[in-house]
Amino acid sequence: MSTPDLPHELWSPEVIENPFPLYARMRQAAPVARSRHPSMEGPIWVVCRYHAAVEFLKDNRFAKSKQKLDRDSQRRYFRVSSLKHLDQHMLSADPPMHTRLRSLVAQAFTSRRVEALRPRITAIAEQLLDTVQKQDSVDLLDAFAFPLPITVIAELLGVPVEDQDRFRAWTTTFLTPPKDGDLAPLRRMAQEFQDYLQEFLARRRAEPRDDLASAMITAEEQGDRLTPVELMSMVFLLLVAGHETTVNLIGNGLWALLKHPGQLERLRAEPALLDSAVEEMLRYCGPVKHSTSRFTLEDTEFHGERIPAGEMVVAGLVSANHDAEVFPEPERFDIARQPNRHIAFGSGIHFCLGAPLALLEAKLSFRLLLERLPRLRFAVEPSTLRWRDSLLIHGLERLPVTF
Repeated sequence: MSTPDLPHELWSPEVIENPFPLYARMRQAAPVARSRHPSMEGPIWVVCRYHAAVEFLKDNRFAKSKQKLDRDSQRRYFRVSSLKHLDQHMLSADPPMHTRLRSLVAQAFTSRRVEALRPRITAIAEQLLDTVQKQDSVDLLDAFAFPLPITVIAELLGVPVEDQDRFRAWTTTFLTPPKDGDLAPLRRMAQEFQDYLQEFLARRRAEPRDDLASAMITAEEQGDRLTPVELMSMVFLLLVAGHETTVNLIGNGLWALLKHPGQLERLRAEPALLDSAVEEMLRYCGPVKHSTSRFTLEDTEFHGERIPAGEMVVAGLVSANHDAEVFPEPERFDIARQPNRHIAFGSGIHFCLGAPLALLEAKLSFRLLLERLPRLRFAVEPSTLRWRDSLLIHGLERLPVTF
């Protein structure tokens, strides 16, 4: 069948609130759909079937580095030049640069290092819930799901935790490209975040500490090929990716449990299902809509489609995780689903480096939420909840609950 052409439908308010019917039509029609986001001049190709998405994520014909694109393609997709100082990190790099950049931070996310964070993550979660329990109802995103992971990643990097509200505002702007063509907020965000990181890294150079930022600075000074801009970009990436995935994993996962009270009660009765429950949250309502972008460097044939050179391609992660060829009854939320080979964290060499940390934070969070808030329920009608308008993130704007 021919490739669906969805000029703006994929980014419409109706689809943002409920993308699954459109994803199902896309998967039925073809493995790849062509779209165009209002903030970009060039098309976006979305790989929407599971097996095609896994293949795409491992296909080295699709480049991550934007520097490999010609000037015209760069202009069509990247109209804020100041962002380039925050974009020279491992998610925007191909081997061998990707290998080098990833290796610099991989040691911070080994299973042993992540497991060592368990007591601190538990203490942060307990403290947040102490405050939550003093109230009748809260927005759980503001009160718990956001401050937990941003505190963890900030402490890991050595960034002042008290600046978390600034990180949240900057990240929201970064992940929500303007549809009205006004790029001023994005330019202002890029400059403010860049200035902040330059000042922070200058302090760390002058006064190194036992944190990840200091370790990366030391590697740079000892002759590693990490440039000052790459260093700043890596800290930017870790701050943004280090909390956004977990915020929305917790928020979306709790939304799914509250929408399916039978599954919630089963999890309370069978706490041993917690691990598989979190995996099902990632499949059913994952925190990332689409993979980060890749580009064709020449005309490329993929699953019967010819994608012209210099065009953006992404994997539709949420769509792929609802592919009935892989997941029987994909619209059913089943906390005991086995097997569950979701790709919420991606696949291939760009598989999410922080996945073990996100999983640990989520599992500890849900264990404590269920233990300490036994009467947890929505504080508003679920149909009134709104989802974020973002190219990348699949997450709620707020999650009012009572208990």
